[in-house]
Amino acid sequence: MNHKAIYKLYPNVVTVDDSAGAFDKDGNKIEIDLAAVNAWQDPEQYKYDRAAEYPSIVDQLDLLYHGGMDAWKSAIQAVKDRYPKG
Repeated sequence: MNHKAIYKLYPNVVTVDDSAGAFDKDGNKIEIDLAAVNAWQDPEQYKYDRAAEYPSIVDQLDLLYHGGMDAWKSAIQAVKDRYPKG
């Protein structure tokens, strides 16, 4: 179950248990639409994707030293182009 999607789509949910379901603050079970949960896309996913793809700081410094600012900008821009903001 995509917990983040459930919390975003159902603001009254305070706990999610994969086997038991979603519950409000009083322990009442909240019926959720799994199709909507599965279809939900995190509008900030690009941030996580970019962070995983950017070269390490060591590699970026090496790129700056050997290739200059233009090479560094190109490497960073390539990642940004692959994962544009939503």
